[in-house]
Order: sequence, then C-alpha cells, then structure tokens
Amino acid sequence: MKVTTVEEYLKARKNIVDDALDRYLPGEDNFPGVIFKSVRYSIFAGGKRIRPILCMASAEAVGEDRETVLHVACALEMIHTYSLIHDDLPVMDDDDYRRGKLTNHKVFGEDIAVLAGDALLTEAFRLMSKRELAGNIPADRFLTVINEISEAAGFLGMVGGQVVDVRSEGKEIDEKTLNYIHTHKTGALILASVRAGAIIAGAGEYELAALSEYGRHAGLAFQIADDILDIEGERELLGKNIGSDKSRGKATFPAFFGLEESRRMACELIDKALSDITMLDGKAEPLRMIARYIIERTV
Repeated sequence: MKVTTVEEYLKARKNIVDDALDRYLPGEDNFPGVIFKSVRYSIFAGGKRIRPILCMASAEAVGEDRETVLHVACALEMIHTYSLIHDDLPVMDDDDYRRGKLTNHKVFGEDIAVLAGDALLTEAFRLMSKRELAGNIPADRFLTVINEISEAAGFLGMVGGQVVDVRSEGKEIDEKTLNYIHTHKTGALILASVRAGAIIAGAGEYELAALSEYGRHAGLAFQIADDILDIEGERELLGKNIGSDKSRGKATFPAFFGLEESRRMACELIDKALSDITMLDGKAEPLRMIARYIIERTV
C-alpha cells in the first residue's frame, strides 16, 4: 500500500488485523457462548493494534508480504489482550474501564474474565502453530518465533515485568528495577513483534540485528509515553481514568525522573530507533512513521 499519513496507515492496517481476528476467532454462537462473547468483547473493544502492525511492517521491511505473518500478528494481539483483561482484575490494577468501555470482569464477572484471558493466550499459540497458515515459509522459522514470543510473554518477559511492577507499588526503587519493569512488562512483547515479522520474512543477520535494536528502543519509548499519558492525557481520548499510576504508587518514569526528563528520554529512544534502521530502504518507512507516532500520540 502507498504510505501516506501515519494515521491512515495505522487505520488501514488495523482494519486488516480486525478482519483477520474476526475470521480466526470462533463466533459467539459456539458453545459455551459466554466465553466467546467475553473474548470477542475485549478483542474488539478498540485498541491501536500496534504489536501486530509492527510485526507486519517488519516483515515488509525485509521484502515479505504481510499476509505471510498475519496469523502471527493476530496471535500477538491475542496475547496483548489477555494481558489487559488480567491486568484490569481487582487483584491486579482493579480498573473499571478500558478503551472507553467497562472492563471485561465488570461485564462478565471475574471468573469468566480470567478464563477469557486464559483462552486468548492458549488460542494465540494454537494459531501460530497451524501449519496450513505457514504457506511456503520453512517451519523452523515459525518454531523460532513461537519460542521467542513464549519467552517475551512469560516469566522472562511480560509476566516477570508485571510481577516486579506489582511488588514495587508504593515502594522506593532504583533505576535498574524501573528499567526492568518497563523493558519486560511492555518492551519484551513489542520487541518480539518486530523480530517475529523479520524472522518469518527471512531477514539477514544485519537486518535482524538492526530491527531488534529498533524494537528494543521503540518498546521502552512506548511505555514511557504511556506513563506520560497517564498524567497528561485526556480521559475521553484514552478511554480510562488518568492518574491511576500515581494513586497506586506505580513505578513509572515520570515518578522517578519527572515529566520533562521522561519526555526527553522517550524522544532520545525514538531517535535511536530511527538510527537503528538507517540501513533499511524505503520499505521500512512505516516503521519510521510508527516510531515517531509513539511519542506524538494522544491515545
């Protein structure tokens, strides 16, 4: 597709991901209906689809068609959505709203919300491992990607970061712990999204190294930008209450460094991300647009 504005690009790619998710997920008429309604409620509650879009953009940056990685891109969104459903639960962040709608447990109950998250996480790996969706791509590439995404989502990645996050609430922490939380809780899955697209596309050693650094820097910048939006964002645009990080004593970059320094750090990380992929040609322009969007966004 012709690259125009980042807003048009993201909207078009979001539509592609949403259509695919609708095909891959069972309909609400399946039994037991409540679990499929719960899963679909959260999957289609909104969201920017940044992780699947990064996966597709990374594949295209090294010359592969987005359709080749579409099912993996959708699996990444399922994993992300599972994490949000569980994060919103009373035993975690206890949030009532997500993306302008009542959180899953407020609509379906805590028991079904837990199971909906479990179902999405499990379905993500079933989807990634479906051989008929791999086309002519060697199976070992998908095996590598599944291994990396497993690590990014588990206790060496997102889960580990979340553990340290909840254990750090209301406590004084050092910079090393702060970086651990952000690079694992959020950054790990974003990095895995970029690497997944590149690996499936058959990226060379230098291309994969460049895209990995891009994903690492962009992932951390994304979470810092989220921390800033929790202070400066508008509730109507974000679709959730702002200021919740401060009220819970969350370990965030603004709490540790202050707003201005956090903003400077996020901009510096994006500059690094852009520099990381200088070697890539015009096919990587969507990745450059997404990097800039990370620190310019209002949602």
